[in-house]
Amino acid sequence: MSGTAAAEPAVSLKTWIAVGGSLLGAFMAVLNIQVTNSSLPDIEGGIGTGGVNGAWISTAYLIGEIIVIPMTDYLSRVFSLRRYLIGSTMLFLLLSAACGQATSLPEMIVLRGLQGFFGGVLIPLAFTIIVTMLPPSKRSMGFAGFAITATFAPAIGPTIGGWLTDNYGWPTIFYMNLVPGAVMLSALIYGLPSSKMQLGLLRHGDWIGIALMAVGLGAFQTVLDDGNVYDWFGSPMIVELSIVAAVAIGAFIVVELVRKEPLIKLRLLTGRNFGFGTLSNVLLGFALYGSAYLLPQYLAVAQGFDAQQSGEVMAWTGVPQLFVIPFVPLLMRRIDSRVLVAGGMAIFALSCFMNLHLNPNYGGDQLFVPDVIRAIGQAFVLTPLSAITMVGIAAADAGAASGLFNMLRNLGGAVGTAAIETFFTKREQYHSFVINAHVSALEPATQTRLASMQHYFMAHGLPDPADAMHRAIISVGDTIREQATLMGYADSFGLLGAALVLAIVSVAVLKKGASASGGAH
Repeated sequence: MSGTAAAEPAVSLKTWIAVGGSLLGAFMAVLNIQVTNSSLPDIEGGIGTGGVNGAWISTAYLIGEIIVIPMTDYLSRVFSLRRYLIGSTMLFLLLSAACGQATSLPEMIVLRGLQGFFGGVLIPLAFTIIVTMLPPSKRSMGFAGFAITATFAPAIGPTIGGWLTDNYGWPTIFYMNLVPGAVMLSALIYGLPSSKMQLGLLRHGDWIGIALMAVGLGAFQTVLDDGNVYDWFGSPMIVELSIVAAVAIGAFIVVELVRKEPLIKLRLLTGRNFGFGTLSNVLLGFALYGSAYLLPQYLAVAQGFDAQQSGEVMAWTGVPQLFVIPFVPLLMRRIDSRVLVAGGMAIFALSCFMNLHLNPNYGGDQLFVPDVIRAIGQAFVLTPLSAITMVGIAAADAGAASGLFNMLRNLGGAVGTAAIETFFTKREQYHSFVINAHVSALEPATQTRLASMQHYFMAHGLPDPADAMHRAIISVGDTIREQATLMGYADSFGLLGAALVLAIVSVAVLKKGASASGGAH
């Protein structure tokens, strides 16, 4: 044990209970981003909506969460961390129960937006509690717990949502928050130390920055989630929202850079480790949330899996992490954190590249090995990345750094989901065009194929040659669409792998960081 670690006071059980409660809250908040995805058709049916409108059930939560995360440091100083976290937890649980009682789309959108607004508080404050309440030698253990919330929760969310919906109905995916929420609330009330409110800070709040950020991020998130639905800039609504987002976010950045006490300390990004570590974190969010969106979509569209079957496949991207992440702090004592992060991202990228050759028979069994490899790779990334990114961050800036670090990962995830959705659509169209160009009715191979299928349909209940040929042409078209769909999904997995390779380059720029004992090398 190092001299620094030996001089540190022992961490009390009360402190560990507070840390555990905050990590449970972060897990629940991240879980609720993904848990509705596999259950959207059931929820839409329950509240009488469908089509593109149902996507707002997920979008509203993300908008609320992304807006509040950067504000959390400021509001926790105004109301005190203890009061703010406990109050937000209670409101998050209340709104979760209310979502289960929603009867219309507008009602669900409002409730989900508020649930995300108060649930988003739980993510950065868990990170802040780790940095401020644990000594350096114990922080890697806290970061390991935080890694479970950030990488395991998105992977297991569709599994839990699909299973609960199929067996107990969609409202249970919201009610399930209540039991762990009660445990979390008890832990926070017992473990968090009291501190005074600083209501005077309200007079000096960065209200212009808050308004610009809320408008800009809200518009940007809406563009990301609905752009592909409305053909991006072919839609006047998307164009207008994009202009609003660009102007508001641009003005927000200027305000934050010139203001003496900004809402978000953007200048923290000029630090080498925090800047490039956060960039790696954004790319991790891109791949993490992009893959959590892509895999269930592939299973549902290309393989015809229902919510529970997709959830069972997705479980293998999460469950192995529970067995790997606890050992990462031990490895951090012996291996450079940069090597662990880069190695984990390389393994994650490998799992994506393993899915480049999809075929109609590539289902749950064939995805088992790539999913397990992906889980192992993810398990090695966030714990050392969190530690190395926070090297050089003063204790007074821990809250601000936490909000920025976590908000940008979630924003990277939102960009990743939208990018994958659009990329898949464009690549599917491209492959369909290329295949169709080679499947001409004048080609001998095509004529032979159509004649063979015509004979098949005539032998199986369609005696009229014209009807049989019509059916054969439809069948060939279906085959082309199936092949184009599979190739589009394969290309999308390749895009995720490429993003992770870029993240590895960003990691290589980092200075040698923290060991498990928390000291810089």
